[in-house]
Amino acid sequence: MAIFSIDQFTQWLEEAVERVPPRYLRELTGGFNVQEECRQEGDYYILGEYIEDGQLGGFIVFYYGSFVSLLKDEPEEVWNEEIIDTVFHEMQHHLESMAGRDDLARQELEELGRILGQQKG
Repeated sequence: MAIFSIDQFTQWLEEAVERVPPRYLRELTGGFNVQEECRQEGDYYILGEYIEDGQLGGFIVFYYGSFVSLLKDEPEEVWNEEIIDTVFHEMQHHLESMAGRDDLARQELEELGRILGQQKG
């Protein structure tokens, strides 16, 4: 299989974002952003991140390099599925934040703690 370019990745990301109903984008003032870098916590790739900033507001970052590292040998369909899953995952963080909740963030921290604990053991 091939590694898809950042331009192709961005096109797929835009198509996935267009599937999000506009009412859910309220208060996502910084929109959706792509960084070329790869982000990791141990062996765990961070594909996207919802960020709340006092000055910039809420925004979502997608790490193209993380997708490349994780999916480099996968076909286009797998890339598209992962992009869509990541968009909706990060949107869940945004919607929970608007509702004053952090259930997904707590769940992720617990999962990451288990993963990192297993790597040490």
